[in-house]
Amino acid sequence: MSRLHRTVSTTHRGHRAQQHPRDRGMALVVVLLFTIALTGIALVSARLALGGEGLARNQLDRQVARQAAEAALRDAERDLLLSANGSATATCPRDTDRPVQNQVPRFTANCLRGQCSLKESDVAAVKYSEATSTTTTGEAWWPTQKGGRWNDTVSTKPSVGSTGSCETFTGAVPLGTFTGTRAIPAVAQQPEYLLEPLRRGSQLLFRITARGFGYRPGTEVVLQSYFVVPEL
Repeated sequence: MSRLHRTVSTTHRGHRAQQHPRDRGMALVVVLLFTIALTGIALVSARLALGGEGLARNQLDRQVARQAAEAALRDAERDLLLSANGSATATCPRDTDRPVQNQVPRFTANCLRGQCSLKESDVAAVKYSEATSTTTTGEAWWPTQKGGRWNDTVSTKPSVGSTGSCETFTGAVPLGTFTGTRAIPAVAQQPEYLLEPLRRGSQLLFRITARGFGYRPGTEVVLQSYFVVPEL
């Protein structure tokens, strides 16, 4: 009787140790589902991380361009305050362009040496809602393709390694051209500015439009300010 009981017990334990093939298949399916879910989570996390990095890089690039534009605004103010002697460290001399209060007639429609003055009829013809002009140009500070006068051909402007003429270049003034301000490192292009005289009654003031560039050429910020030059 005792021997028979042991035999049955052994058979019973062997039966419990065996696993049905269907159970093994379900376990494999569950493992695969968990693997797929974890892979998906990892991919989404990586994509979010890369997207966040790209946004941070774009924001940094824009901040660099904005600071470059602000530097150009300050440089333009120094330009307007130059005396007839100019700056000894500058790439180009202003010479007879300064003091500026007496030389407003030197501001031209083609923005010679960064000094712009458009005809009132041209400015009146500008359609701001469409960013177009019925004449040959829009506002001087508009994008070049909209009639602006920036002159995007950098090689025609005086700078280190350029053959541009100090006396005949047109369009915006690169940073430090007339003031000797040091160039900003690593940016795609040096910031630049345009100067326009405006009269409000008996007061003469100057509109400064500056644009700065980030590390990439496509990142650009345009800023404007108004500056009153003290009377002589």
